[in-house]
Amino acid sequence: MAKKYDLIVVGSGAAGMIAAITAARNDGKKVLLLEKLSQLGAKLKATGGGRCNLTNTLDNETFMGRFGRDGRFMSPALAAFDHQKLIAFFKEIGVESHAPDGYRVFPVTHSSSTIINALKDEMGKAGVEVLCSQKVEKLEHDGTRVTGVSTQNDTFHAPHIVIATGGMGYPMLGAEGDGYALAESAGHKVTELYPAMMPLKTKETWVAECRADTIPAVEMFVDIKKYNKLKAKGDLIFTKDGIRGPVVLDFSREITPLLSKFDEVPLLMNLTKGMNEEQIRKHFKDELTKYPHRSTLELVSTLIPESVAKEICNLAEADPTLGFNKQQGVARDRLIKLLAWTPLTVTGHEGFKMAMITRGGVSLKEIDPYTMQSRKLKGLYFCGEVMNLDGPCGGYNLQWSFASGYLAGLLH
Repeated sequence: MAKKYDLIVVGSGAAGMIAAITAARNDGKKVLLLEKLSQLGAKLKATGGGRCNLTNTLDNETFMGRFGRDGRFMSPALAAFDHQKLIAFFKEIGVESHAPDGYRVFPVTHSSSTIINALKDEMGKAGVEVLCSQKVEKLEHDGTRVTGVSTQNDTFHAPHIVIATGGMGYPMLGAEGDGYALAESAGHKVTELYPAMMPLKTKETWVAECRADTIPAVEMFVDIKKYNKLKAKGDLIFTKDGIRGPVVLDFSREITPLLSKFDEVPLLMNLTKGMNEEQIRKHFKDELTKYPHRSTLELVSTLIPESVAKEICNLAEADPTLGFNKQQGVARDRLIKLLAWTPLTVTGHEGFKMAMITRGGVSLKEIDPYTMQSRKLKGLYFCGEVMNLDGPCGGYNLQWSFASGYLAGLLH
C-alpha cells in the first residue's frame, strides 16, 4: 500500500525537526520525518561544543547584517520566528534558556541533548512519524510539483517536501551534501561549496611555540589589496600548525573561498587590543619610566603573552634579553611595527571534516523568502544550512535554521 502524507521532511537537524513540529501542529497535518542516520539530531548534538548556543539577543536588523549582503533574505523568517519566539517555543516545550553573557542564549543545562530530547518528545506529541536509517535518494515530481521521495527501499508520497539536510561539514555526523543533489535534480542551482567555521593552517612554524595562551580581542584582515576590507575581531588561539579560536572560526568563512583562488592568503593581525605604533611606543616609554631595567622581553610581555613575545622578538631580530633602549634603532622599529601588525600566511585547512558549517548552497534567488518554497517546483521547500546563507559563530546559524524551518513548516 502506498504511504501517503501531507508533508515529508528530509533531515532531522534543528530546521527539520521544527518544520515537522510546526506542520503537524497546523491542522493536524500528517507528517513524516526521514533521517538517514540511526539517530536524530547528530550534528545538533555537537553544536557549540555540545552546549548548544541556540540563538543570541541581537535585534533582527543587526542579526541580518552579520550575514552579509544576503542577510535581508531572512527578514520574513525572523519576523515569523525571531530569538524571542524561539526562546518562548522552547519554554513552552519544557526547556528553560538563559544568556549568561547577555548575548548568547543557551539551554540552562548547557547541553544539546536537552534540546534534542525536547524536540523529539514534541514530535511524538504532535504525531510526527519518524523513520531513521532512511536515506532519501530521489525526489519524485511530475515536472511542476513534488509528489514524494524514494529511499533505498521505499517510496513515500506527499504534495509537500521539506529539504533540511544541512551542509557538508562534519561528514561523520551524516553531512554528505545529499540535499544539494536533490535540489539539482529539481533544476535548482547550487553555488560553489566551501568548508567554513574551522581552524586554519599557516606557513609560519613559530605559532607552535605559542599554544599555551589565548589572545583576546585580536583584529585581523586579509593583506591582499582587492580583499583588504575582509576583517574580523575576537579571541585567537595558536595551534601546532596554525590558528583557531572564535576570530578564526568566523574569519575562515571568508578565507576558505580565497584559498581556492590563491595558494596562500596573507593576513595582518593586531595582537595588542588595537594599539597602533604610536600608542605602543608611548606604552613602552611609560613602562620604562617606571621600570627602567626591564628587558625587551619583559617589556613586550606587558602587551602580549610571553610565549608570543619571544617569537615577535625573534621575528624583529631583537635580542629579548637586552634592554629596549639598547636595541639597535632598526630592531626597535621592526618590533613596534610587528606588534601593531603581525603577518601570518594561511596555507590550508582540514576540509569539510573539521568544518562546522558550509559556505554556499542552494541559490537564494530560486527560493521564496516568504515561504521557503522553491520557485522551480511547487510543494518543495528548503530550510537551514542547505541554502546559500551562513553566519558567524554565536547562535546565528542555529537561529536561522529554526526560523527557516518554522516558516517552511507553515506550508504557505
